[in-house]
Amino acid sequence: MVRRVQGPVLRRSVLARSALLGPAFVAAIAYVDPGNVAANVTAGARYGFLLVWVLVVAGVIAMLVQYQSAKLGVVTGRSVPELVGERLGRGARIGYWLQAEVVAAATDLAEVIGGAIALNLLFGLPLVVGGVIIAVVSLIILAIASRRGQRSFELVVGGFLVVIVVGFLAGLVVNAPSPSDVAGGLIPRLHGRESVLLAAGMFGATVMPHVVYLHSTLVIDRHGSGHSAPVVRKLLGATRVDVLVALGIAGLVNIALLVLAAQNLRHVPGTDTIDGAYHAVRHSLGPLIAVFFAAGLLASSLASTAVGSYAGAAIMQGMLHIRVPMIIRRLVVVIPALIVLGVGVEPTWALVVSQVVLSFGIPFAIIALARLTSDRTLMGEFTDRPLLRWASVVSTIVIVVLNVALIVLAFTG
Repeated sequence: MVRRVQGPVLRRSVLARSALLGPAFVAAIAYVDPGNVAANVTAGARYGFLLVWVLVVAGVIAMLVQYQSAKLGVVTGRSVPELVGERLGRGARIGYWLQAEVVAAATDLAEVIGGAIALNLLFGLPLVVGGVIIAVVSLIILAIASRRGQRSFELVVGGFLVVIVVGFLAGLVVNAPSPSDVAGGLIPRLHGRESVLLAAGMFGATVMPHVVYLHSTLVIDRHGSGHSAPVVRKLLGATRVDVLVALGIAGLVNIALLVLAAQNLRHVPGTDTIDGAYHAVRHSLGPLIAVFFAAGLLASSLASTAVGSYAGAAIMQGMLHIRVPMIIRRLVVVIPALIVLGVGVEPTWALVVSQVVLSFGIPFAIIALARLTSDRTLMGEFTDRPLLRWASVVSTIVIVVLNVALIVLAFTG
């Protein structure tokens, strides 16, 4: 979608290095989308600070896998979907593509619904009308990417990220939690079946498989390909900073959402939905903080739905070598969201379920990524070192165990 160019001329100045940052901030938007809001607010409202540790673990895993995806793109000049696709037979490739597209569609469902809720809270618009507006505005954002280039897209998305941070952190400034309460949530533990479902949903909302596929494309579109080893090393250094800062901000926002709900919404009836949380925030913290909260939700929806469409296009192009006009892609993915809004399904619950679907897609993405980045014939001197390989194995085990628990809970009621 974005024109690829040869890599930048690298200088030693801090300003020149900072100019290399950006792709991870686009990826980070997906980690603070409406699905995150639903999962984290629900967790905080129902269980207080119990599941803070889930967000910390998920945030660390997110940094790991996003760096690996970006590294793969920088080193090879090829994306995760491209490399996975060429290693699979036709049937397996189509099956893998289908699960990746389902994951991307689940993301879009969450983002359109979240934006519709935000417009309803801010302006009283019907949910279906709000969903249509979100779909149209996201197309405009994507048009910026296709016409003005990757850097302009990054700046627009970065602006949305600023709104998200302010919107979701404002409430903590008014009523900050006790540090000891937050620290107590760092002890890994669960409480009953529903907490397992929420934990898996929080992993699905935090570790985003479609952005694992996308990040490699983002760095190629930004930095080009075919670099010498010294240039690759400098790009990887900038990429580490990019990922650490961008995903660090996203992780803090996610924790802030859970803490906000745990501090202000615990045991308040109806606060395990976004609509209920908004009204409770308005009652306890004032109308201005409630507007900030809704504005953050709207910004997260607009930015993340554009990023989700970008990811879907990258997945299809990389695995099937097919380009579909963006307007058609948007129509296909927005229709299910509009149906959900139109038939009256509880929006927050639909968001949480969409994040559980994402959680099932994570192993496909991170196992494939770990295999690629540990392949010496592909990566050469930049192959994953043993510590990184073991970290990938542990991350995969954690997520697979949660998914198995979800399946068991589903069949046992």
